[in-house]
Amino acid sequence: TAVKAFKAVDGAGLSRVDTFVTPDGEVMVNEINTMPGFTPISMYPKAWEATGIGYTELITKLIDGVLR
Repeated sequence: TAVKAFKAVDGAGLSRVDTFVTPDGEVMVNEINTMPGFTPISMYPKAWEATGIGYTELITKLIDGVLR
């Protein structure tokens, strides 16, 4: 659902898609934040850190993506 929402707005680079889960389990998009918080303690880099990509590596990947 988040990926579909990102593609629907022709997203590129970083963003955060906020969702709700209804009582019956349906995932609904609340908002797409195209400039989420990006300090080392913000949720965006923390989410990536949980996948094994640290803050410095994340910044490098984002810059490399723009330069391509």
